Amino acid sequence: MKIAIGNDRQGLLLKRDLLIWLSEKGHNLTDVGTNEDGPCDYPIFAESVASLVSNGTCERGIVICATGVGISIAANKVAGIRCGLAYDDEVTKLMRQHNDVNMIAFGQRFMSLEDVKRRLEIFLNTDFLGGYHQERITLISQIEEKQRGMKQ
Repeated sequence: MKIAIGNDRQGLLLKRDLLIWLSEKGHNLTDVGTNEDGPCDYPIFAESVASLVSNGTCERGIVICATGVGISIAANKVAGIRCGLAYDDEVTKLMRQHNDVNMIAFGQRFMSLEDVKRRLEIFLNTDFLGGYHQERITLISQIEEKQRGMKQ
């Protein structure tokens, strides 16, 4: 699978471990950084990953910061992105089944590598259920369209 991954400095160590692990599993990865352990702005990396997913270059996206919250908020500002914070295994499964999330966020300070790997397996291997859940995804897309129209 083609996966984009990005982080701020608070997610650097986790990202490095995930790049190795995901590569060993045969995934095609695009790392948009940061790769520096200095101050940086997570919205830049969230937008980079989200843009690659939104335009179809990558099938899924992973973003990491200290909590996972800020970087997921930023990612969700890109049209077509549905990014969820994977704080629990069951929530991760439901995010895919019910919300068809195409991006996942992690908080390096609050999640172990083992938990993140397990949740990534769930994220990458769980299908969207469709059905009445698709109606909700359509409503979300309509909100995006309305917002775009208001900005013109």
